Amino acid sequence: MNTRKVVTIAAVVVVAGAGGWLVQRQMQPAPTITAAEPVAAAPAAAAATAEASASTEGGADKVLGAAPRKPLPEILPDFKLADRDGKLRQLSDWAGRPLVVNYWATWCPPCVREIPLLSKLRKDRAGMKLEVVGIAVDFREDVLAFANREKLDYPLLIGEEDGLAAVDAVGMTPAFPFTLFTDSKHRVIALKVGELHQPELDLILNTVQQVDAGSLSPADARTRISEGLKTLAVDKATGTPAA
Repeated sequence: MNTRKVVTIAAVVVVAGAGGWLVQRQMQPAPTITAAEPVAAAPAAAAATAEASASTEGGADKVLGAAPRKPLPEILPDFKLADRDGKLRQLSDWAGRPLVVNYWATWCPPCVREIPLLSKLRKDRAGMKLEVVGIAVDFREDVLAFANREKLDYPLLIGEEDGLAAVDAVGMTPAFPFTLFTDSKHRVIALKVGELHQPELDLILNTVQQVDAGSLSPADARTRISEGLKTLAVDKATGTPAA
């Protein structure tokens, strides 16, 4: 099976698993970045609570969203993918820095919507030496064209078949977007499945800072984030302003 067929099949799997908000990669053009579109709220708090209850009960995968296909690794895997210049890079190239590892594709509208937030995040959190790394699971030429057009300013690692292997390495299925958050030792502190929003990022990264400061253990941080994300989901569903 050639690479394009593998990635296209992955896109179709995502369509089936994500309730139909995606279409086959080859049947729609890559979207461009625009102002964030409003996200429809869940009809009731019960919907948010049901989403939150999909969290698993132990280890690094105790977070809001769809449960991983298998347990998340405690330490971020050090896989290799080509960067924009075709040079093989690995996540240990950013050793000693907390990471936001965002899995995405050009054909995924929620992925595109969160890109401006990721760029802003990188600047806002410069003081904690945070780095955002995008893992683009897509056709290389499409990613490069998109990144150049939209002036993406954070590191990108790009893979087709090897991109799918990078998804598998963290125990996930290719349902995009999803984002892993690590401390400066690259211990996996949180997984967020779905589009990122500022209150979630603030909660997660403030907690990661406490882990790096030594005032919170990774296990306690995961519990705090899990509970905090559940609260944010309920607040969003009920229209309660974030604290």
